[in-house]
Amino acid sequence: MSPIAVPQTEGRSLDNPIDLAEAGMTGLLDAAPLAGLDLPCRSATNPDLWFAEAPADLERAKQLCGACPVRAECLAGAVARHEPWGVWGGEIFERGVVIARKRPRGRPRKDATVAASAQGAAA
Repeated sequence: MSPIAVPQTEGRSLDNPIDLAEAGMTGLLDAAPLAGLDLPCRSATNPDLWFAEAPADLERAKQLCGACPVRAECLAGAVARHEPWGVWGGEIFERGVVIARKRPRGRPRKDATVAASAQGAAA
């Protein structure tokens, strides 16, 4: 990502742009709004949505990330940091790994247990 100019903050001026790729996650989140970029995770009314337990809430957070201008940098940072959980860069992380969907809490589906038993018997 190319450097962008942001208004003077903390010793930076328009002549000293912030490179969002090198700013780190905190710097990225702080600099993007100053540069006029709208970040869904910063403008949402419920920031806990990105760390929800309910699969439907996490899917909503993923949807909101879809149009984020710093989505790729967010995802790359989360992968590098091995984020333990939450939605980062439009992907769900669980135990530091990207997963396609989060399963609801509770007992696993019976079909999965039957399938695992059948594979064990065939081996």
